[in-house]
Amino acid sequence: MTQVIAINGSPRTTWNTATLLEHALEGAASEGAEIEIVHLYDLDYKGCTSCFSCKLVGGKSYGKCAVKDGLTPLLEKVANADALILGSPIYVGTATGEMRSFLERLAFPYIVYDAARSSLFPKKMPTGFIYTMGADEGRVKDMGYEAQFRLTSSLLERIFGSSEWIMVTDTLQFDDYSKYVSSGFDPEAKARRRREVFPEDCKKAFEMGKRLGQAGR
Repeated sequence: MTQVIAINGSPRTTWNTATLLEHALEGAASEGAEIEIVHLYDLDYKGCTSCFSCKLVGGKSYGKCAVKDGLTPLLEKVANADALILGSPIYVGTATGEMRSFLERLAFPYIVYDAARSSLFPKKMPTGFIYTMGADEGRVKDMGYEAQFRLTSSLLERIFGSSEWIMVTDTLQFDDYSKYVSSGFDPEAKARRRREVFPEDCKKAFEMGKRLGQAGR
């Protein structure tokens, strides 16, 4: 059976990013896939420590992360999965620190320092990435976020194979904007977009999940 794992890089387990990931997994399940979601903020780990054990000639950890911590079981699960879906809100212009640290630990051991830009990952595994952000599409374009998303997608393609991503903008960040200093936003417009546009974003996530759920057949 196809195994699809979703990785939530948000500290929230029921809000925008997690909701989209759940819809993606529903799409995968509709194709008969076995699904699982993991919340990175529940795990105790750190990013790459630059020990280079994963690149040591003849080393016992060649091609895999030598650090043993809360992330180790998840890295093993991903290695055995058929498809991977990542999700993260944008914090200070990029994915969350937990997601970045996870990507360091996941990707770096498979990267070979050779002219061919080889990958040690033993198979082809499609990946998807769902990004959520409070900024609207115009601001996202002005900030150049898409170039960063393409760069991450290129990395995932290099290591695992095909990769796709969804950008979900102008998300609702609070239930009650009056409780926070947030005069730069229109709460009514945010709530309306949540009602009218976010369901369409969830459908896009579902369709991504359907595509990835067909992996391994």
